Amino acid sequence: MTADTAYAAPTPQVFYIHDDLSDDVRRTHGEHSVAFQLAQELLTLVRRDPQRVVVLQLEEQITRLVGQGSHTPFPVTVGIGQAGERVARQLHQRTGWFPMIRRVNVTREEDGQGGYNLVSTTSQPLAEQLRGVETCPSLAVVDDTVFSGLTMRTVLRALPPAVLARTHAFCLRGVAESLRSLQALCPVTIGFAAPGRIFDEVSFINAAGLVRRMSIRRVGQPSLAFFDRPEWMHAWFPGYADEVIAACRRLNALLEPDTPL
Repeated sequence: MTADTAYAAPTPQVFYIHDDLSDDVRRTHGEHSVAFQLAQELLTLVRRDPQRVVVLQLEEQITRLVGQGSHTPFPVTVGIGQAGERVARQLHQRTGWFPMIRRVNVTREEDGQGGYNLVSTTSQPLAEQLRGVETCPSLAVVDDTVFSGLTMRTVLRALPPAVLARTHAFCLRGVAESLRSLQALCPVTIGFAAPGRIFDEVSFINAAGLVRRMSIRRVGQPSLAFFDRPEWMHAWFPGYADEVIAACRRLNALLEPDTPL
């Protein structure tokens, strides 16, 4: 069995795609560019099965999260990776909750045997990146998505117990089932929580991961975009995966012209 076949993907009953692609391409290439046009065509294409594939928008998730109650500003906020830091800044613009944001540079990486490890993307291990939070009277931890819960759970468990007792976690979207293990550690506020078991009943991806080689990280090998795993694409978009893959390849050629696999 190869590393790729160790990571089989069933067809989820409901497949959620967060649209972080439109703003990304609009910012980097412009709203009137060919790249932006291709991005919109791709997002239209993936919704060919609208009863099963749902595209989520940022504004709706932020509104739902903020609507669950207000918070006194946290002295320190830990943003998990670039995505978590970005979400913390987006929420702070709306609420003022997170005036001091620290990013911990960690990411989920395939172990080659069907599982995942949370690894640091810098020379500093997670514990060192968290040094200093022990003096915080309250702490926020922010990420964009909770799927299996591995990333958020690992960061929370790396906190000193006294700090964890005064920590509140936030995320924009995730799977309700995976929140239980996090809520056993600290309060969690989520913008959109999907019911169902992960993988076969419900799954989440970011749209940018379809076309940018950043979402599938592997030990000692280059990162992949989702279209580089055609078996996943066929599971996610049964009956029209080849069209989605072709659209992803066209857009990737514009977004990452110098990073061929």
